Amino acid sequence: MRHDLLADTMSTIKNAEKAGKKECLISPTSKLTVNTLNIMKKEGFIKSLKFKETSKGGQIEVELIGRINQCKAIKPRHSIKKDNFMKFEKRYLPASDIGILIVSTPQGIKSHKDIKGASGGILLAFVY
Repeated sequence: MRHDLLADTMSTIKNAEKAGKKECLISPTSKLTVNTLNIMKKEGFIKSLKFKETSKGGQIEVELIGRINQCKAIKPRHSIKKDNFMKFEKRYLPASDIGILIVSTPQGIKSHKDIKGASGGILLAFVY
């Protein structure tokens, strides 16, 4: 039984990267998962996404580049103010300019680089 689709997605991607695979299949999906993967694609961690309709909601085929060393969902999901990004960067990322934090904001799901200092949100995941 799956309880957290984002955590399952991140562990699937990480396991495929460690095994040296060039693509992985993610099922089931949600809007949160799709938006998170789009952020990862925009930041250059994955190459492409292909959505396939199935009878149980859909699957996402992710084409990997080999740039991901670690990716995880953040549990519990911390609320973060616009001034506290540095604290969480030090906690989850290896260095200040390496990797991204994925944040849910009132404007949608974005990377911390896009919203740094502009607004706060809830931490969802990190990738480096």
